[in-house]
Formats: sequence, C-alpha cells, structure tokens
Amino acid sequence: MLTGCSPGPVDIAVPSPAPEVAEACAPLVQALPEKVLDADRRKTEPPSPLTTAYGDPPIEVTCGVAPPAGMAEALSQCFEVNGVGWFAKEVSNGFIFTTIGRKVYLEIAVPDKYLPEANALTDVSDAVKAHNTLITPCT
Repeated sequence: MLTGCSPGPVDIAVPSPAPEVAEACAPLVQALPEKVLDADRRKTEPPSPLTTAYGDPPIEVTCGVAPPAGMAEALSQCFEVNGVGWFAKEVSNGFIFTTIGRKVYLEIAVPDKYLPEANALTDVSDAVKAHNTLITPCT
C-alpha cells in the first residue's frame, strides 16, 4: 500500500509572552484558515497554541512575538491589507510580516516561493480582525 508523502511538523521557535498575550493568541491562531495561498495547514514542533504553519517550504505563523526591530523607525513601512496594519521586513528568503496597532503581535514569515509574499496576508486578515483587538489604526 502506498501512502502520501506529506511533510512532517515544522520546527518553529515558540515565544514566551506574558500570560495575557498567550491567552489572546491561542484563539487567534486557532481561527486562522486551513489554507494560506492554497497551502495546507501543518503541525508545528514543539506543538504550541501560539504557532502554526502552511505548505512546503513552510509559511510560519507565530503569535506573541516582540515588536520587530526597525518598526518604530520613521522610515518603516506601514501598509494595510483588508483593514489590518502590517510591518514588512525583507529577509534573505522572503518577507516577515508583523501586525501593528493590535493588542498582540502576530508574525507571518513567507518564503519567496510564494511570490508576491504579501498575498498571504489577505488569507489571514479576517481572523486577525476578529481575534486581535485594534488599538491604533495604521496611519
């Protein structure tokens, strides 16, 4: 009998946020869609309610992260996707996007295989709006 060759769990570092942040992140991560950019949801290692992943190479999602370095700089780019503000940081293999103006920081690392990487944000924005309280709008 042949079995499909599905990828195993994705190794993702789990943040150690304050208890109230972890409490806000768990339902947000759970509410994320089953697919992002047509990539199926995957398990993470170690298992955590603060992380999830999609596809291969994995799109990695982490909730409860610290604000990214450079976000407060005057020249940092703030843009909005479906009512959610995001900070973008280009890295060697794609982009890391972090929510801004919300109760908790959610980070999504999108490899350059998924060009244009920002399209992943349209798939997760509804869950972010529903489960991550807006504190200040993106201006």
